[in-house]
Amino acid sequence: MPYVSRDDSGRITGVFDHVEVGVSEVKPDDPDLARFLADQGLSSPESIRQLLSESDLRMVRLVDDLIDLLIEKAVIKFTDLPAAAGEKYLQRQIARRRLQGSLVVDEKDIL
Repeated sequence: MPYVSRDDSGRITGVFDHVEVGVSEVKPDDPDLARFLADQGLSSPESIRQLLSESDLRMVRLVDDLIDLLIEKAVIKFTDLPAAAGEKYLQRQIARRRLQGSLVVDEKDIL
């Protein structure tokens, strides 16, 4: 099921594939959702998949940054992460640092 955010007048302002603060679940055939997607040029399943894929990439970066912040603030320790999650997080951190050290990175790049 898709999730949407709405403005004060109830119009859909964003679509998500996961629960977030301030979003609500809608049926895939909701007319408001269809109207919003058409207005965004997202009326085909392929264009919707592309939007969600791009959103997933941004969410991965957000999760990395949240883990960094939680560790920095001593809310959690790296060792608190499940082994598989810690390994993936560490691999991404190493890759990001190597890339940042060898390239000029644009603010739009997702590392």
